[in-house]
Amino acid sequence: MARWTDRRPVVTLVVAALTLAAGGCTGGSGPGPDRSAPNPQGSASTGFAPGAPGIGDAYFPRYGNGGYDVAGYRLKVRYDPASDQLTGVATVTATATQPLSRFNLDLAGLTVSRVTVDGAGATHTREGDELVVTPARGLPTGTSFTTEVSYAGVPVPVSSADLGTGGWLATDDGAIALGQPESASTWFPVNDHPADKATYDIEVTVPKGLAALSNGVPGERSTADGWTTWRWSERAPMASYLVTLVIGDYRVQTGTHGGKPLVTAIAASLPADGPAARSIARTGEIADFLATRFGPYPFESYGGVVVDDDRIRYALETQSRPVYGAAFFARGGPNYGVVTHELAHQWYGDSVSISRWSDIWLNEGFASYAEWLWEEHDGGRSVQANFDAQYADTDWSKPTLDPGRAGLFTRAVYKRGALVLHALRRTVGDDTFFRLLRTWAAEKRNGNATTAEFVAVAERVAGRPLRPLLDAWLSGT
Repeated sequence: MARWTDRRPVVTLVVAALTLAAGGCTGGSGPGPDRSAPNPQGSASTGFAPGAPGIGDAYFPRYGNGGYDVAGYRLKVRYDPASDQLTGVATVTATATQPLSRFNLDLAGLTVSRVTVDGAGATHTREGDELVVTPARGLPTGTSFTTEVSYAGVPVPVSSADLGTGGWLATDDGAIALGQPESASTWFPVNDHPADKATYDIEVTVPKGLAALSNGVPGERSTADGWTTWRWSERAPMASYLVTLVIGDYRVQTGTHGGKPLVTAIAASLPADGPAARSIARTGEIADFLATRFGPYPFESYGGVVVDDDRIRYALETQSRPVYGAAFFARGGPNYGVVTHELAHQWYGDSVSISRWSDIWLNEGFASYAEWLWEEHDGGRSVQANFDAQYADTDWSKPTLDPGRAGLFTRAVYKRGALVLHALRRTVGDDTFFRLLRTWAAEKRNGNATTAEFVAVAERVAGRPLRPLLDAWLSGT
């Protein structure tokens, strides 16, 4: 993610993930619990128990939910900007990682009318922003199950004093669903934590003449009775905060790059040949350059969306199709730095997602360093010159690793994170350094990772101890 300041854009993103327990297995080889017996609450005798209302992230204990692992979401939504009414049906395919008597989905606001689990009616209640689902029968460990939720209402964003506002924002001609560390739960039921990545099929019906832009590969578009349905599919696992939906009057351009769809869109209120258009026009070129440093581009689609809304003063690396606030292009010239930052996140943050929020530098430090790489490649300041300037301006009392919840989007994470990588590069040499970046992206592709894992990979690739060096740069004063 990148956030705009009056002086310059400071790029920011967050991807956090705590890896879900693999299977939640218990010892022994006997048969699992009898699924035929209803078990709404769970008990010691049956072995079923409620899933935890939170994955367990130290920074955000109530984000996400325990007890299951989502494989995919199929979303069918209809939105009427005139009334701000959203109606939807979400189909969630998951596997129980413990014997479940009930489980939670995150859903902020909106009214749920019906829930089924494997086609059978399920009891549902609300506890704040949690939808609590009790299936007719318990779900043994390892069971694949499908939950369908029908819901409707006027979506509202979520906000916090230290992290700002994210999620669904109504606009004059549509809506923008965007934000981190949480946003998805404002428009569909979800396990809203990057630890539980999943695939997405998204079908959005809006009044004819409006665009409905989302992630992944575009599908068939159809129009009937004054409404148009847009379809999108993201087959690579995606963290929930990276899901976006942008509805409104946009100039949409669809082409191909490297044999893959490239979809860009700019709000119709912005100049067709202005700095925003000129910036995202280089999306394919910048992605190709980054591929020479990081390895093959990890997704099946490229793109970008520029929104014109004063409330969106940041850019976010929404998977395969970053969203940029117009403020990044307000100075009259292109801003290739922010495009580079969000595209670098496609490797580091989107494909390789962190396992906990305290490791956010693995996203932001890498994306910030990519800005320096592109600037040097494009004839601007050298990487070393950027390093020198940032080194002189660094507050070493603020750590890069485990910066605290309030420090997630600070210079210590972004700029000091980039310093860490250049110090590593100077230590091991260019060949080893870029081999390490490619190895990291390849080995952790479509998964989650920690700083400890990065250190281990770095030491293996370099063939030498690196923990003291990285500890000093990440956390030393």
